Amino acid sequence: MPAMIVDCAIYREGRRTDGPRDFSKALDQARAIGDSFLWLGLYEPTEQEFDLVSTEFGLHRLAVEDALKAHQRPKLEVYDDSLFMVLKPVVYEPHSDTVTSGELMLFVGDCFVVSVRHGEGAPLKAVRRRLEAEPELLKHGPTTVLYAVSDAVVDHYTDVAAELQTDLEELEAQIFSPTGGGDTKNTASRIYTFKRQLLEFRRATGPLAQPVQRLASAGVPFVNARSQPFFRDVDDHLMKTNEAVEGLDRLLSDILSAHLAQVSVRQNDDMRKISAWAAMAAVPTMLAGVYGMNFDHMPELHWAWSYPALILLMAVLEFGLYRLFKRRGWM
Repeated sequence: MPAMIVDCAIYREGRRTDGPRDFSKALDQARAIGDSFLWLGLYEPTEQEFDLVSTEFGLHRLAVEDALKAHQRPKLEVYDDSLFMVLKPVVYEPHSDTVTSGELMLFVGDCFVVSVRHGEGAPLKAVRRRLEAEPELLKHGPTTVLYAVSDAVVDHYTDVAAELQTDLEELEAQIFSPTGGGDTKNTASRIYTFKRQLLEFRRATGPLAQPVQRLASAGVPFVNARSQPFFRDVDDHLMKTNEAVEGLDRLLSDILSAHLAQVSVRQNDDMRKISAWAAMAAVPTMLAGVYGMNFDHMPELHWAWSYPALILLMAVLEFGLYRLFKRRGWM
C-alpha cells in the first residue's frame, strides 16, 4: 500500500473481512457485497496521491481542497455523494504545558469512510481497535465510525480541560502566594502563554458545537437516524467542555487583573518608601545648609554648643519622621 494509506479494510456485519489491498478494488467489492462498507485511513496525502482517491470515491472538489490544505475550522458539509466533517484533535504536553492541535477530516458515504489525518493527536487507531472489538456497534455502518471518532475527540477535550484546570490552579496559587508570584516579568509571561494555549484549545472546541448539534438532529444525509441519541451525548460532553473553557478564560482574565493590581500596589508601596526616605534626608540637608550661608551676623555661629545642638535637633526630627511614616505604613 502507498505510504499515505495507514489502513484499508472492509467491514461486513460489523466484522473486518479480508479484501483486496488496492482500495479501488476494495471499494468495488464493498459496493457489490452490500451491507458492508470500506474504511480507508490516510495520513497527510499529497495532491497527486489524493487525486485517485477523490476520483474513485466521487468526493467533492471543495472538500478535497480542504482536506489537502488543512488549517480548517471544525465544520460539517453535506455534498451530493458524501458528508464531509472536520475535527481538530488536541494534544497536551505536560512537560511544557502546551496545547497543540492536529486536523482530522472524515468523508462519509453510503458504503465508505475516508479519514484524512494531519498532525498528531488523532485517536483513529484506538477507535478502530475499539470498534473492531464491538461488532454489534460497528455493523450499523459508516455512521458508527463518524460517531466513535467524534466521541473520542470530544472525550479527549475533557481530559485536556482537566489538565488546564490543574495548571491554572497552580498558577493562581503562585500569584496569590505571600511573595506575590516572584518575578513579575516571568509571571506575566506565564499568564500570557497560558492565554495563548487556551485560545488554541478554544479554536478546536468552540466551532465544533454547531456540527455536532446538526448531527444530533434529524435529516442529515448519510447519517443513520437512530444515531441521534449518541450524537446528543457527544453534544452534551462538548457543551460541558466549552463551558469549562469559558470558565478558565474568565478566571485567567481575573488572575491577570489581580496580578496587575498586585504590581500596582507594590509600586505604590515602593514610591511611598522612596518618598519617606527622601523626606527624612531633606531635613538634615536643610539644617546643614544653613552653614553654607555667607552671613557675618548669625546668633548661634560662635556658640560653643551650637553644633551638638544642631545634631540633636536633626536626630529628634529624623526620629519623629520615622515614627510618623512607620505608623502610617510608609516604611
